[in-house]
Amino acid sequence: MNAICVRWSVAFGLALALSVLGIRFPAEAKAQGHAPAPPKLGRGINILGYDGIWEGGRNAPFRLDNLTAIRRAGFSHVRINFFGFKFMDPENALDEIVLRRLDAVIEEVLARNLIPILDEHDTHICQRDVSECAGKLKAFWTQIAARYAGKYPRLVFEVLNEPGGQMTSAAWNALLNECLGIIRATNPRRPVIAAVLNVDEMPVEDLVLPPDDRNIIVTFHYYAPIRFTHQGAPWSPTFSQIGPLDWGTPEDERKARADFDKIRSWSEREKRPIYLGEFGVYEAAPAEARTRYLSFVARSAERLGWAYWQFDHDFAAFDSARQSWKPEIMRALIPAGR
Repeated sequence: MNAICVRWSVAFGLALALSVLGIRFPAEAKAQGHAPAPPKLGRGINILGYDGIWEGGRNAPFRLDNLTAIRRAGFSHVRINFFGFKFMDPENALDEIVLRRLDAVIEEVLARNLIPILDEHDTHICQRDVSECAGKLKAFWTQIAARYAGKYPRLVFEVLNEPGGQMTSAAWNALLNECLGIIRATNPRRPVIAAVLNVDEMPVEDLVLPPDDRNIIVTFHYYAPIRFTHQGAPWSPTFSQIGPLDWGTPEDERKARADFDKIRSWSEREKRPIYLGEFGVYEAAPAEARTRYLSFVARSAERLGWAYWQFDHDFAAFDSARQSWKPEIMRALIPAGR
């Protein structure tokens, strides 16, 4: 997820994502022989995007002990939202102290038997300045790939959160494939997540991936209809004035299913699994409508994997002050007995 204040302007274009999340391709896996299959990520949650832990803070507000609560709640992975660019020097070298903190977070995640996804989350720079982004992103993955070569085999790399803005499909394909080449030079078997360009048109047909690399998961985010999911959001002059809006009519569900179906043919033809990396509803929405929406999306995305946005801060599933889950959100995400 981009910094909250800019994400809403591009999120609606991610409305086509979900129905294919259960697709599996045994024939393709067999054809690949020794090639590893992408992991089944299951249910997950986004963590640490806007937290003081990277600067050396503790319990600010995320606590590493919260990983135990995440595991006990029934989640199987976490998507670590890491803003690596701000920890680079003028030569784009990453701060070793911050990298050691990242090592510690990954190890704590693995110790809870959770899958860690390392998501490079500097969307605001990459949507604004493609040239600056390209240099920093390639430098980031050169260092990260070398650091984790042969380590933490369950760790998943996500190349970039929500590419878009000034970045065209052609520019993103070029940069994505350069980064994949950098990663594969030292991590040939590492699971990697790659995003479709995050624009309103959702140009999934334009996504170009190495045809012989089947250990790639394509990711989308889902916040449609954005007037509903972002109603009352105080950072937006538009959405802060909207609401209360309901969701859950047969027509609402029909539109969502149509979104799901639109990408199904591409996924089946390309034999590429899909991962729902973000979905959520801002807390100003009516509680019952929010619950209906979250339940519908989570069940639609259940078979392969999804990650709720997010653990704490806004859209939060967890109350950091009380150190407890918000029960209505958890009932929607992970129903009892499922």
